[in-house]
Amino acid sequence: MAYRDLREWIQEVDKMGELRYAEGVDWNLELGAISDVSLHKFGSPAIIFRKIKGYEEGRVLVNPFGSSRRVGLVLGISPNESKIRMAEQWRNKVRDIRLVPPKVVSTGPIKENVFQGEKIDLFKLPVPFWHKLDGGRYLGTGCVVITRDPDDGWVNLGTYRGMVHDRSSMGLYMDPGRHGRIHRDKYFQRNKPFPVAMVFGCDLSIYIFSQISMAPFGVSEYDYAGWLRGEPIEVIIGDYTGLPIPASAEIAIEGDCIVGDTKEEGPFGEWTGYYGSGAREEPVIRVKTLMYRNDPIIHGSPPVRPPSNINYLRAIIKSASMWDALEKTGVPEIKGVWCHEVGGTWLFHVISIKQRFAGHAKQAALIASQCQEGVGLGRFTITVDDDIDPSDLEEVVWAMCTRCDPERSIDIIRRCLGSPLDPAFSKNDPAFKGLNSRAIIDACKPFEWIEDFPEMVGIDPKEKEEIKRKWERLFK
Repeated sequence: MAYRDLREWIQEVDKMGELRYAEGVDWNLELGAISDVSLHKFGSPAIIFRKIKGYEEGRVLVNPFGSSRRVGLVLGISPNESKIRMAEQWRNKVRDIRLVPPKVVSTGPIKENVFQGEKIDLFKLPVPFWHKLDGGRYLGTGCVVITRDPDDGWVNLGTYRGMVHDRSSMGLYMDPGRHGRIHRDKYFQRNKPFPVAMVFGCDLSIYIFSQISMAPFGVSEYDYAGWLRGEPIEVIIGDYTGLPIPASAEIAIEGDCIVGDTKEEGPFGEWTGYYGSGAREEPVIRVKTLMYRNDPIIHGSPPVRPPSNINYLRAIIKSASMWDALEKTGVPEIKGVWCHEVGGTWLFHVISIKQRFAGHAKQAALIASQCQEGVGLGRFTITVDDDIDPSDLEEVVWAMCTRCDPERSIDIIRRCLGSPLDPAFSKNDPAFKGLNSRAIIDACKPFEWIEDFPEMVGIDPKEKEEIKRKWERLFK
């Protein structure tokens, strides 16, 4: 791989001409507003904010995944492909996973500045106030939260939000069902302190596995990152928690959460595009150690209203995983899967199939809606024929409008896994139990008279791709 930490990755992106710098920006809302505009324009460059108002040192990186070239650089796949082809490349790549455990080293750049006790001050860092209705300044957006299972000892990496309360404490919100939350609950059930380390800028091969559900319960995301990097991730052992922390990370904290020690956390503008979870009491991390590199870089990943560039890389990975899950259960002739950015990759899933039997379309949609990649806060799962590009929202909606009869083609599945972040449910409603329903939509030609279905106007997908390649200069 061409880079070994976040700084080397930034150098590669700069060589590609896809990096911009901004100076003198205010951390209070202005930085967040610029990020919002950037994250809604696919193909826009990554941005590093430096000399942030009120801070001589400390930088913020946003929009690292906003182009196919930058996503290709992170995943080690060709960027010159359609969305579906990039997902297919990733599927092929992960079939050859050989997990590589991390390597413990004695020190690293993360220890260039170490603070403990009264010397800890999280506001030494240019922590942004991202959205005007947020409850505070959020350091934990593009972060990695490191925890250990108290039973088996395996280490989990997850991305959960973190609001700075004061100089030495942070809120930590973890959605129910996530591996880190399960670790927390195990400690709390035993009335023991929950040790936590958080990293706020690191090698993106580590970050991407912390924010997707790829590693199964009991397997560390460090091992996956080592596979993608092609060598072990070097880690130091935290003096306070004993947790492994990336040696080349930009910023890290260590601390613990104590049962009953809570503060109001939030609200925070979330990935759904709403303030769905409001403000409530959440556990507090009492920070015991703060470490950072000279002139450290915060990886900022503020959720904005979908679709956004934040979701592009996740869509590729998640679509590939759902595709594999469908094939592993025996669903035949899957031609493409896309977990749409417009639904934050969670709410709107489309599966393209070559219909082979009656009920094929329903089978694919039902399984997709309940597999690991589709079960959490899903909303719509749609099947389309193989002449429809599942990543093209306009084609999908056209298929729904012309091939789907609502009475015959739509089913509702009830009491599925939801989330407190769901904006469609009132949290004051006593009936809300963290559950939601799913719409299963068959937008395929009716199988029982598919041969008589009217012919489609235009060219088929394969011919379309050939025309695009041959006459590329005409479409730019």
